[in-house]
Amino acid sequence: MTDKPLHWKRWLVLAVAAAGVAITFSLGLWQLGRAEEKTALQDARTQQASKEALDGRTLRGGPEGVAQRSELIHRRLVVTGRWLPNHTVHLDNRQMNAKPGFFVLTPLQIEGSGEVLVVQRGWAQRSFTDRTALPPVQTSVDRVQIEGHLAPWPSRLYDFGGAETGPIRQNLDLTAYRQESGLKVLEVTLLQSGGPSEGLLREWPVVASGVAKHHGYAFQWFGLSGLIALLYVWFQIVQPRRQKRPA
Repeated sequence: MTDKPLHWKRWLVLAVAAAGVAITFSLGLWQLGRAEEKTALQDARTQQASKEALDGRTLRGGPEGVAQRSELIHRRLVVTGRWLPNHTVHLDNRQMNAKPGFFVLTPLQIEGSGEVLVVQRGWAQRSFTDRTALPPVQTSVDRVQIEGHLAPWPSRLYDFGGAETGPIRQNLDLTAYRQESGLKVLEVTLLQSGGPSEGLLREWPVVASGVAKHHGYAFQWFGLSGLIALLYVWFQIVQPRRQKRPA
């Protein structure tokens, strides 16, 4: 009567161990996949950035130009125009060099075009005493020439929903921003390059900087998978056989 319960328990332990090995091994493969995605993204970005710089007037407006602009992401761009500072937005809770602050975004009216390109001009540290205070950023009223890389619309951070207004926001919704400003805003942005200026830093993070982290996580998951398998073999196979040997 005692063999059947023991036999059932052995199958249960085997099932649990097999599930543990499968789950941890799959998580390791997932981490490797994430590393490959970031590496491929960085390679594509590097390849795009190595091409000849484009003129801002090549950003053909309208729905027919959306596909073209999406293919130009990460290309170097030199654009001439005038700032529209009344529509500047400070994206809150953005970090640079592990310090919290704002990403300052200002739309630029492209010269010789009716289109408006939002420029991610750089990062500014926020006031720790007055959270409603805007950082001192200099914005020229004259014609300017800006260099940078074409980038997607800023990614969203977690928020509590609802429409945001005012110069300080958690996220910037493209559709709402177009309606609010009345401008022909393109769905891409310019990530401005260059050294610190106008009260802004431009030490943008590298997209593939987390590859080593994913490799480390994958090693941990594979190690845990191997440990589960090793413990099962030791306690369920090796030890019982050693105990059955005659003294």
